[in-house]
This record gives sequence, structure tokens and C-alpha cells, in this order.
Amino acid sequence: MKPILFFALSLFLFSSCVSKKEFIAMQGSRDELKLELERYKIAAENCDKDKSLLQNEINGLRAMLREKENELITRNTELQNERNKYALIEQQLEYFKTNNANLLDRLADLSVVSKTGAENIKKSLEAINEQSKYIKDLTTAIQRKDSLALNLVMNLKRSLADVNDEDVTVEVRKGVVYISLSDRMLFRSGSAEISAQAESVLSKIAKVVNDYKELDILVEGHTDSVPIANACMADNWDLSAKRATSVVRTLQKSMRWIPNA
Repeated sequence: MKPILFFALSLFLFSSCVSKKEFIAMQGSRDELKLELERYKIAAENCDKDKSLLQNEINGLRAMLREKENELITRNTELQNERNKYALIEQQLEYFKTNNANLLDRLADLSVVSKTGAENIKKSLEAINEQSKYIKDLTTAIQRKDSLALNLVMNLKRSLADVNDEDVTVEVRKGVVYISLSDRMLFRSGSAEISAQAESVLSKIAKVVNDYKELDILVEGHTDSVPIANACMADNWDLSAKRATSVVRTLQKSMRWIPNA
């Protein structure tokens, strides 16, 4: 648009026969060109803002995709570990079945078996059958426990999706679900009083865990790196115990199946 404006101004400067009416018309055209130029500038700025917002949204989606990919890799690894454990138990069960069959064959081949010998063989067979049943029950319990832990972790992460990852972590280690809350969110230094933000997070955790009454819950208290000793707390161990108690009492508000002290 600038060359048009320059041409219009040049025409005004070098023409000595321009009437007042034409001059006013040229000024109007120039003003319109200026307004149109401003509109283009505003449109370009809005376009840049939209582009920036879109780029931020794309970056967020990419980060979410990477997180889901990492979570899928973790789930696949855990599933493979469970399959390996199950295969090992199946091998042990097959070994006991084979031994059981061998004993039965030997018993059938014996032409004369003393009463004491027959009783011993019977007891051995019963022990093997009991052990086989124990292995089957153990396999079922392990599979159920791992499935329960994985389901609990997914529900917890879904409930705590709006909480900063640096303040809350949820993970499974050796079949145990660990929920870690940062001390900076839970307590002020030297205090066992739970913050309002932490109380909200603990309430969300309690509402999820409330559906898993068969679980055992262990609470470990945080302590300060700064030594403490006053009329209320003898030392940092005392502070840690009081903080753990504060967390338990907060959980009790939303979990009726946790017994009172």
C-alpha cells in the first residue's frame, strides 16, 4: 500500500493545476489508505497471537502424548513381569504334577507294600496336593493384587490430574502403591498442621482409596532438615510422628472404615 500513497503525494506535489476539490478528495483517499493499513496491522497482530496460542496448544498435546507413551511402556513392562512370574509358577506346578504321577506309578508297580509304607506315600501325596493348591491360590492372589494396585494407581492419577507433579507422585513398586506428598505442600517448617491445599489433596486421595477396603494403609511422616526442640515437640522424630498422625486424622474425615485411635 505504501507505493500507492507515495504516488498520490507525488502527484500532489508536482501538479500545479490541482483544484481544491481534487486536493480534498486526495486527502480523503490518503486517510482511507491509512485506515486500511491500520486494519491490516491489527489483523496481522491478531494472526500472530492466534499462531502463538495454537503453538502452545500443540506443545501441550505433544507433552501429553509423550506422557501417555511413557505410561504405556511402563504398563507393558509390568505386564511382561507378571507373565514371567506366572510362567515360573506354572512350571513349578507342572513339576509337582509330574512327581505326583510318578509316585502313583510306583505305587501301582509295588506288589507288596507295608501298611506303614502305604501310609507314608499317602501323606506325601496329600502334602503335594496341598502344596499344589497353595501355589494356585498364591498365583490367583498375586494376579488379583497386581490388578487391584494398577486399578488404584489409574484412579488416583485421574483424581489428582490437576495437582502439580512435583507435589504428588503415585507409583507401584513390588506390588505396593506409593503416594508421596511434598513437605512444602503439606506443612510449614516446624509445624504438624496440614495446609489447606494438602487437605484438599488428601480428601481426593481418601475418596478414591475409600473403595478399596481390603487394602492396608501405612502413613509415614515427613520431618524437617532443621533440628527442632520446644515445649510441644522434643525433637524431629516427634515432629515426624505428629505429622503422620495429622495425615491419618485428615484421611479419617473421608474414610469411615479407618478406625479411630
